[in-house]
Amino acid sequence: MSCCRTSKDRQGFTLVELLVVIAIIGILIGMLLPAVQQVRETARRTQCLNRLRQIGLATVMFHDTQEAFPPARLYPKKNAVAPYDLGADQPTWLVRILPFLEQQAFYDQWDLSAGYTDQLEEVVSRPMQSFVCPSRRSIDNAQAPTETQNVLVTSPCGCGGFVQVKVVGGATGDYAGNHGDLSPGSTGSEADYYYGGNGTGVIISSQAKRISGSKLTWVDRITYAHLTDGSSNTALAGELHVSPDNLNSIPYNGPIYNGEDLAAFTRVGGPGVPILTGTSQSVGSILGFGSWHPGTCNFVYADGSTKAIQNGIDTVTLGQICHRSDGGVQKNQ
Repeated sequence: MSCCRTSKDRQGFTLVELLVVIAIIGILIGMLLPAVQQVRETARRTQCLNRLRQIGLATVMFHDTQEAFPPARLYPKKNAVAPYDLGADQPTWLVRILPFLEQQAFYDQWDLSAGYTDQLEEVVSRPMQSFVCPSRRSIDNAQAPTETQNVLVTSPCGCGGFVQVKVVGGATGDYAGNHGDLSPGSTGSEADYYYGGNGTGVIISSQAKRISGSKLTWVDRITYAHLTDGSSNTALAGELHVSPDNLNSIPYNGPIYNGEDLAAFTRVGGPGVPILTGTSQSVGSILGFGSWHPGTCNFVYADGSTKAIQNGIDTVTLGQICHRSDGGVQKNQ
């Protein structure tokens, strides 16, 4: 009888060896997974910048054709009188640039002088891939529902209460035009930034004027001549802030084609309104820019160039980037 073991006596791995191999594989996967996720996020961030660049170039081409940047929406001043007491919920600037995004057929289905609720339902509910950030969603998750909300209404006498208001839904998005900063005010006065002609940015609310029949045009026309700080120093549009809990939720992330819902398609930045992160839910979260990309928020400037701005940028510098003519020197940070 031989005292030596032969190769036939060994039939494979022992249990201990198998467990060691599994542990090593698990460690390797754990090391590789963050790297893979980082590569994917880098690709999504680049794709987001490309989509903003498309929006920027489309808007620049609109300017070249119309000799002005598109109005964010048609909206009167406070206590407006005829003929400038028109406008409210007409289609937004994102509709106006559709032909320059190779979406002429889609654009032709809109009536720019008619109200949002007068447009075809299949038109207002159609999302656009160019208007969503791939780090947040696909176009399959870009829809705000029509719903009834309880709104607090106060009359001049000080009395009032909650009334039910039907809020019309539609396609949502992740990019907003630069309406400027809060320097005009937001206190209920006639100078407030959201009234026609008051914005300090590039894509601002404009007063409307009737040109024939029911056709309207816009009055407050922002051109490159108004960008005295320089087109390469002034933001045109950027990622709008919305937290994951408020995605597709009005008023945090409302229909991008509805001119009545200003925060759905424009934002402001500067003192009082910093760049916010994807999880932030501050008082000013409905007003400002913000991103789900780690550490940065993507913007396109008025010359068509794009840049990722650090989330921690100080609000004074951010305000200079958003204000088209404040004379600020710290630009394009």
